[in-house]
Amino acid sequence: MRRFNQAFLEHQPEILRDLVAPDCVMESIQPAPNGTRYEGYDVCVAFWEALAADRATWFEVEDTFVIGDRANICWRLNFGEGQSVRGVNLVRVRDGRIVEALACSKIPAEAAPLPETPAA
Repeated sequence: MRRFNQAFLEHQPEILRDLVAPDCVMESIQPAPNGTRYEGYDVCVAFWEALAADRATWFEVEDTFVIGDRANICWRLNFGEGQSVRGVNLVRVRDGRIVEALACSKIPAEAAPLPETPAA
């Protein structure tokens, strides 16, 4: 996970080629609400390489938590003038390569009203 994060933090897309399994499945955050599903090495690497190479955006890793073959990466993607979105990747690894990466994000939306609570 350290090398995966490094690819995005340092805009080094070539790092990703050795980290992705042939049968990798990933889901991006766009379009909301369900994102897009990508299957297979070539398409997953191409997606991530384009994202890592994009110098108009930059990531901040807020936390990475690993247990066994699973990892959670909390991140902030910065873009434009002071704009950002926060999210998390839920990652599964097999034999040192990413086999699944599901991305979820917080997106600006209108807040729903809280339900009324009965008076005590």
